[in-house]
Amino acid sequence: MNISRTEQRVLHVLALGGRIEHARSGKRIDEILCVTRDGFILADCTLGVFQRLRRKRLIASEGGGPYRISRLGRLSVRAQADNQG
Repeated sequence: MNISRTEQRVLHVLALGGRIEHARSGKRIDEILCVTRDGFILADCTLGVFQRLRRKRLIASEGGGPYRISRLGRLSVRAQADNQG
């Protein structure tokens, strides 16, 4: 599967325990916020990147909760060096 650099970056954050919180207006999602497991905000995660990840079924939400990485997303993400120190 062809995954862009920003999509890889978002998937990597989600694989490490992050989440994407969303806000709806009616039925459409109009605002998202990608939060790392440490509570930091990832600026690379835009609404367009979010829609592409959702369309490819690499992220999923359960019961209206925040979006997390799916099983397919875990299999698709490439390994990156963890800069936690």
